[in-house]
Amino acid sequence: MPSTVTVGLDGSAESRAAAEWAAREAKLRGLPVKLVHVWEPVPDPMAQAPLLGAETLQHWTERVPREAAEGLRLRHPGVEVLTEQMSGRPAEALCAAAGDAELLVLGSRGLSGFGGFMVGSVGLAVVAHVERPVVLVRAGEQAADEHRPDPAGIPSAAAPFRPVVLGLDPANTSEALLAFAFDAAARRGTSLRIVHGWSLPPYYGVSLAPEPDVRTLERTEAAAVTDLVAPWRTKFPDVEVTEESHLGSAVEQLIGASRDASLVVVGRRVRRSPVGTHIGHITHAVLHHAVAPVAVVAHH
Repeated sequence: MPSTVTVGLDGSAESRAAAEWAAREAKLRGLPVKLVHVWEPVPDPMAQAPLLGAETLQHWTERVPREAAEGLRLRHPGVEVLTEQMSGRPAEALCAAAGDAELLVLGSRGLSGFGGFMVGSVGLAVVAHVERPVVLVRAGEQAADEHRPDPAGIPSAAAPFRPVVLGLDPANTSEALLAFAFDAAARRGTSLRIVHGWSLPPYYGVSLAPEPDVRTLERTEAAAVTDLVAPWRTKFPDVEVTEESHLGSAVEQLIGASRDASLVVVGRRVRRSPVGTHIGHITHAVLHHAVAPVAVVAHH
């Protein structure tokens, strides 16, 4: 079976936005989109209640993915739409569903007034444990949001894509992260904006410690980014790349850059400990507050 762009669907506004994004991404990749609907079996006493009988539950669990698939086929002609029903705990089922997917897409509630995500426990658990790239799409996300305004200043999905933004830490990165970001920019025919935020050495401010040479540190950090990116510029010669290396919070820089991005790409180092979510504070903050969809790429 060919690989898919798989999306978790529960009928909510955020999962519907995720399904639309997944269908657009599937078209860019030439892959089918698979809608995975997960439902948790209710306890027997509740299942016997008049409004929660077996027939009602079966009707609901079949209706959600069927209607969503029909809508996607109408709005995205040429994209093959598959459906799969799974039962069990949503996080565990979605982690299993990601096994044969090229990409897993989940919805996330938007925070009104804050312009960002509010990622629930299921989304965080999946991001923390899936080793496939996972994309979080906020409720209300529209295709036009990922594109620049047209010449009249009107949002339009027919206009060029906004840049892809990559959060890069030269001390904690991988080929998988760079490959995903460059590939995403190439498929969208847009530029790649690489953002690196760095801090002063930990000894800074300690009594008797020498003052850091900020200019030298700036050059060193910028050179580290340039050295990492150079081979990928050669592999993707058509992708215009800008590199930004600034002293200060990486989180604030990435959230700011997300306002003019079609996609934000961040990494997550794979950790084998079964306890905790292991996402990393920068990725965690970006997931909650970036304006654009966020792709989390696991790497070793």
